Amino acid sequence: MRDFISKKITALKPSGIRNLFDIANRIPDVISLGVGEPDFDTPWHIREEGIYSLHKGRTFYTANSGLAELRDAISDFMNRKYGLDYDPENEIIVTIGGSEAIDLLFRAVLTAGDEVVYPEPCFVSYAPCILLSDGVPVPIPLSAETEFRLTPERLKAAITPKTKALFISYPNNPTGAIMERSDLEKLVPIILEHDLLVVSDEIYSELSFRERHVSIASLPEMKERTVVINGFSKTYAMTGWRLGYACGPAKIIESMLKIHQFSIMSAPTISQYAAISALKNGDKDIEMMTESYNQRRRYLMEAFHEMGLPCFEPFGAFYTFPDISEFGMTSEEFCTKLLETEKVAVIPGSAFGECGDKHVRISYAYSMEQLKAAMERLDKFIKGLRAAK
Repeated sequence: MRDFISKKITALKPSGIRNLFDIANRIPDVISLGVGEPDFDTPWHIREEGIYSLHKGRTFYTANSGLAELRDAISDFMNRKYGLDYDPENEIIVTIGGSEAIDLLFRAVLTAGDEVVYPEPCFVSYAPCILLSDGVPVPIPLSAETEFRLTPERLKAAITPKTKALFISYPNNPTGAIMERSDLEKLVPIILEHDLLVVSDEIYSELSFRERHVSIASLPEMKERTVVINGFSKTYAMTGWRLGYACGPAKIIESMLKIHQFSIMSAPTISQYAAISALKNGDKDIEMMTESYNQRRRYLMEAFHEMGLPCFEPFGAFYTFPDISEFGMTSEEFCTKLLETEKVAVIPGSAFGECGDKHVRISYAYSMEQLKAAMERLDKFIKGLRAAK
């Protein structure tokens, strides 16, 4: 059967996240700090709207681009949160999670050989989505020395005559890094000089702990060349509802819609009605969850400090990215040994790019009880490694 499989698919490497969790699922009493999924239930008013839509028999297809009322709500949200004005008729598309939006975007704009530059470490699906669209992924390795922020110098060095787009994702998964307004402003002249399209994955935009998130699309001359990807999974604890959206120039959204209508038809109707309630009535939910995440973030940073484990301070998303280089092993070796000896599952930094190999990703989208128990086991593990030197 191997001969029937596309060479493009055969060449794709499996997710480094799923590989470790396949192992973890076979071990009893594991504390898992690996999955990037809120531990909160979807707020009741959102669930109730989904239930009500079922009672009312709202189980039909929606418009390909999504319910008009939902696109109106997204437009209002983007305006009041980030100062961005998007026409709900032709500049917004509702998708099955942010992941579909990214896939649609690259399929809509890339021609074989086009290069996409992007900061790394980054989420595991970015390079595969570029490859599946016949583009060329060009990672820009970053480090804790610059707080994993993309600098103008790094961006300039990565651009070639074949570069078509810059893909950024802040707040960042896996590092928790953020880009402030001043950081983004330094990139704009380079983007304009090289006439780049910008794709900005802002799925963690509401989980920013130092200052309010700034979208690069809100900067002068950037809205007309930027596609913003966002969704409901992280902000409203709606991972299983599978709903996201993209906002951008009408011609690009129209091209994404062509693919979407043939491959998907429309996003789930029940999820769309629930999302309207999330956008209109969910600000208090965001505040509550963000406050809780911030408390957990501070706890982990203190725990790392006490055990002498270096970790730059993340100010976004719900991840930490501690440095394990002192132990002289790869991140995969470290994670495997930690799982086997102390039954704690975290993600190797190498899953997010080669430059992440001396780090591990630890999610704090878990209860304080789980975090404290895991940190006790991690401390014991680290003391054992140091004693064995």
